Amino acid sequence: MANPKSVGPTRIPCEQCPLRRRLNFRDFSPEELAFIQSLKVGELQAEAGMSIMREGEQNPQLYTVLAGWGFRYKILEDGRRQILNYVLPGDLVGLQGNVMREMQHSVEALTKMTLCMFERDKLPVLFQTHPSLAFDITWLAAREESMLDEHLLSIGRRSARERAAYLLAFLDSRIRATSDAPPEKSFALPLTQQHVADTLGLSLVHTNKTLRTLADQGLIRWLDRGCEVLDAQRLYRVAEWRPPVEGRRPFI
Repeated sequence: MANPKSVGPTRIPCEQCPLRRRLNFRDFSPEELAFIQSLKVGELQAEAGMSIMREGEQNPQLYTVLAGWGFRYKILEDGRRQILNYVLPGDLVGLQGNVMREMQHSVEALTKMTLCMFERDKLPVLFQTHPSLAFDITWLAAREESMLDEHLLSIGRRSARERAAYLLAFLDSRIRATSDAPPEKSFALPLTQQHVADTLGLSLVHTNKTLRTLADQGLIRWLDRGCEVLDAQRLYRVAEWRPPVEGRRPFI
């Protein structure tokens, strides 16, 4: 697994952050924006398959995903991988390392990614001087916990078909929540079937059969590298799940 391609200076100042223009994200006050700009130390560019963080390492940075997809995962000693969750634009990466001193999981780029880098050592200043931003970080952590609760429920209690329907509906709803695209627009979820298998805790053969069943029912279309959701409402019914109503979400 390769390291990130490059770490460079800020190319996109916080004032011009593209996430600020999207309706689903909460904007900052002028004071908050100036403070966040003071925390930002640069931007990281990573190609698909490159490591952002590794389990067990101490990393002095926090990251916010500006563009692209990544995923959090853990690996057993024999090489088996469990994907824990996916990170999309607006998500915070590396907060766990600030609390635990070292990362308890790894993060890999699923597609080409751009991430904003922040100095982790300055995080206490944020809590001391900007309680609204501190609440935003708490919101992001609580939201991650809520998503992991649902993932655990899926692996523990849903059937293979229900698990697959939930995962694809969940990711489709997440990408829509980071975009201002109209509801009728379709998105390609940039997953391989191995990613799906490693998320669902199923063998690749079982995953392939399960996805083929959903495709035969007209719920999804599998692409060369990814998946397109054709009927999200029916996927929700299969998974017995619906996206939570979040309103305008924060980011750092």
